Amino acid sequence: MALIRSIIHMVWMLLTVIPVAFWMVATAPFSGAQQMYASAKAFLACAIYGLRAICGVNWRVSGMENLPGLDANGHQLPAILLVKHQSTLETFLMPLIMPRPLAYVFKKEILYIPFFGWGIARCDMIHIDRQQGKQAFQKVTEQGRRLLANGTWVIMFPEGTRIPRGKVGPYKLGGTRLAVETGAPVVPIAVSSAKCWPRKGFIKYPGMVDVSIGQPIPSAGRAPDELMREVQDWIEGEMHRLDPEAYR
Repeated sequence: MALIRSIIHMVWMLLTVIPVAFWMVATAPFSGAQQMYASAKAFLACAIYGLRAICGVNWRVSGMENLPGLDANGHQLPAILLVKHQSTLETFLMPLIMPRPLAYVFKKEILYIPFFGWGIARCDMIHIDRQQGKQAFQKVTEQGRRLLANGTWVIMFPEGTRIPRGKVGPYKLGGTRLAVETGAPVVPIAVSSAKCWPRKGFIKYPGMVDVSIGQPIPSAGRAPDELMREVQDWIEGEMHRLDPEAYR
């Protein structure tokens, strides 16, 4: 039954992503960043709420009160979200639960994915060529600073790729380097998505995915590696609490 439901969900995503992608490509010359982001969210909502209706995958979020609010002048405070990465689910879910627009930092190869990549290419996000090394991070810093100043939060997966349930990948310093460069705090987020949508898995299993948002960690006066160790300690400790079966 899980296989049949997963096939139906895949068909549902294809049926929704194609018209949304064509709409974004066609209207991009006449639309601003907000309109493109809203169109992308429309597809993500179809995919995520379809996942709940078709495959029985639900989610609950704790720690929303930890997200940065407004400063004394009523301006949105910046944030860099550093998220545990186990499946595609958190990639689709985060824009739907966050109160601010998000800009993902991702490898440019994603832009070549039919329909999905064509649509995301129209959004104001940060796509990089990993082979460029230092130049790639300079692009992240320049664009990240601009986006944060405009009230957009930057989101990154510090492990770089999806990690199997119960495992820990090497935490890369890009997110904390950006935080130190811009002065923005980092917000660690743990997600137990692999319980229902395994890494690189096609079959989705019914159940509850927990999303836990930690308190912002200031970056001022911190070294990127020291800051990332604190992020990793919090995320991995929280993963043990959210999904204890995976760490026996």
